[in-house]
Formats: sequence, structure tokens, C-alpha cells
Amino acid sequence: MTTATTKRTYDHVELSSESFWAQSARERDKSFAILRSQRPVSWQPPAYGSLMPDASDPGYWAVVRHQDIIAVSRANKIFSSAPELGGVMFENVPAEVLIASQSILTMDEPQHAITRRLVVKAFSPRQIRLIEEQINRQARVIVDDFLADGPRDFVEQVSMRLPLWTISEMLGVPVEERDRLVKAVDDMVGYNDPEYIGDRDPFACVMGGLMALHDIAQKLIEARRAAPAEDLMTALVSAEVDGHRLSDEELRSYFCLLAIAGNDTTRNTTSHGIKALYDHPDQKDLLRNDFDRMIPTAIEEFLRWGTAVMTFRRTAREDTVIGGQEISAGEKVVMFYSSGNRDETVFEDPWRFDITRNPNPHIAFGGGGVHFCLGNHVARMQMRALFREIVTRAPELKLGEPEYVTGHFMHAIKRMPCSL
Repeated sequence: MTTATTKRTYDHVELSSESFWAQSARERDKSFAILRSQRPVSWQPPAYGSLMPDASDPGYWAVVRHQDIIAVSRANKIFSSAPELGGVMFENVPAEVLIASQSILTMDEPQHAITRRLVVKAFSPRQIRLIEEQINRQARVIVDDFLADGPRDFVEQVSMRLPLWTISEMLGVPVEERDRLVKAVDDMVGYNDPEYIGDRDPFACVMGGLMALHDIAQKLIEARRAAPAEDLMTALVSAEVDGHRLSDEELRSYFCLLAIAGNDTTRNTTSHGIKALYDHPDQKDLLRNDFDRMIPTAIEEFLRWGTAVMTFRRTAREDTVIGGQEISAGEKVVMFYSSGNRDETVFEDPWRFDITRNPNPHIAFGGGGVHFCLGNHVARMQMRALFREIVTRAPELKLGEPEYVTGHFMHAIKRMPCSL
């Protein structure tokens, strides 16, 4: 098979089809392993998806090796995230959706640096202390409820509750809006999954979720301007650096980013982590018996093992070389984090779950550079608090097989049965 414009042949190990992404992570890694060892940067057909089909799309370069993902991530002057060049999503997504929902993820310099400084200023030491206190309290209550109600579905009862609660309290989202927020996030992430979209049009599904998040955000923005409170939205509304403030449009977009990234990534890392931990009783006992000493490296292994965000893309602004492969200006590259986190040249026995793994240079928060995840410290706080409660109070928990969300962006678990 060849492209119509470049006549370049697509690699026979393909990473773009719905059937490829319907496989398990271990099955997918068989393809990644071939490419890592033989063709670490390969030419691939366009990703499947239904948001913005483009018959003229020639394809993309797949970057599957750990060192090359880091190289792309750190070369932000060469590899652009700008929405007008395609943004960061594997599948083609309209620029207006990216601008409205992904904030600093789809900004190049200097706009990215200005916006990031404003956002970072809002995360003051006082805000971080408040967030940590909230998380510790929330984790205790969630596990209280989990044990009192009787374990049924770990995702519904535990994994999804903590990040939703944390983000909602951080930003000041009213209790009556929180179910609506979760539904909107699911619509924006699960638009390729038949169970989520039903008979709806995928694009309409995404836009509905986006409009709901913007509505919630705008109400919060106006409320905090009128009556400041002890929350992150107040800090974001009032943040100022060198005369710059975030506009309402920027605030709504950053709210969307926090709602999606802050909910889905931690929810799924927690689900993958707890499943792996209880599937390996020796590792669970190791953590339980010496929690404070073992939890730092355990969290890093949860992040590597689950790799919640599987793909992000960039567009080359100029001719360059990655992994020995020449890439022309205007061509897309897609980074496969799930492959990089199983790179056998970096991680010894990468399919061994090992909470003592050290060093563990995973790329679950990105491969470094200016777009390294701002919320990584909050995610680690959440996992520390929640895993402490679970492993000490429910050591005999039994977990069934997860049901996965169909898609190539988030390594998401819909539900996971559990019992005591």
C-alpha cells in the first residue's frame, strides 16, 4: 500500500486500525516490539476514527522507542503542538475543538511559556497544602463507603471517585454539577466506543461534552470573580504575570484540560495499578508491610505499567532526523508512550510488574520538555493516599477482569468487578 502524495510504502506492521487497538496491551506490544528493534520510526496509514476523516491524509511517522519519544518531546522548536498544524491527538481533530479543550497542550512558544507561568502561579504552596489535605480526607471517605456498601465495581466505587472529587473541590465545582462533569468527560474521551456514544454522532458527542464543560467553567469563572473563594479557580482567575491574565476563553480551555486529564489519567492509573498489585500478591504484601518506604517506587511502577495516555502527536516545522529516519517539514509524528514504557533496552523484563523497580524512567507524564505534565504531583498525592487506604484496609480484595474502553488515546477501564 502506498500514499497518494508521497508514494511512500506503509509499514507492514501497522498501528492505525481499529482491529489493532481492539487487542490487549500485551498483544499490541508484540507489534511495537518488532518496530522497536527493527524500524523504530515507521511510516503508517492514518489513524482510524470518525471525528474528522480526511481522504488526503498521507499518514504519519510512528515513534515507538523510548529514546526517540524523549527526543521528539524535548525538541519543541522543531515538533509543534499547534492546533493549526494538527495539535496533539493521534486522530485528526478540528482545530477549534483542540483550542477549546486542551489549553497549554496545544500551544507552542512563546504563548505556552506565558500561559504556563500563569497556571503555575495559581498552584501556590498554600494551594498545594489545601489540595493534599483534601485528597487524604477524600481517600478515607471513599474507602469507608466502599467497604460499607460492599465492593462491586472498583472503577465506579473507587477509581473514578477520587479524581472527580479532587478536581471538583480544587476548582470549586458545585456538588450538583459533578455528575454532569463526569458525563461530559466520558463523552469527550469515549467517542470511539460504541457503548458510550450509542446512536449519537461521534462529533456531536464530543461537542456536547465540550459545551457542557464550558458551561460549568463559565459559571465558576463568573462566580469567583464576584465572590473569591479558597479554591484553584479563584487563583486562576486572579493570577497575573507581567501584566498578563488568563482570558475567559483560556480559563474555560484549561478547565477542560484539568477535567479530562485530571479525571481520566488518575482514574485509569489507579485501576491498572490496583489490578496489577492484587494480581501479584508478593508485591501487594511488600507494599502493605512497608508502605511509606515502598510507595514512592510503587507509584512510578503503577504509572509505567498502566500508561494511561497511550499516544500524542506532533508536526515537524522543519526537516529533521529522528531515530535515523529523515522527516520532512509538515509531516506528522505520533509518540506511542505505551511502547516506550515497555522498551526492553530501558526496562529490564518490561512485562514484569515490580514495585521496587529503580531506576524507572517511565514516560507516563510525557518524555520531558516544555509539555511535561503539570499535574504530576497531584496524581502522585492521589495514588499515595488511595493505595494506603486500600492495601491496609482491604488486603483480601478480589478483582475480576477489566472491561476496556475502545480507543487509541486513553488506556481506559470502564469497569472492573471486585469482591471481598
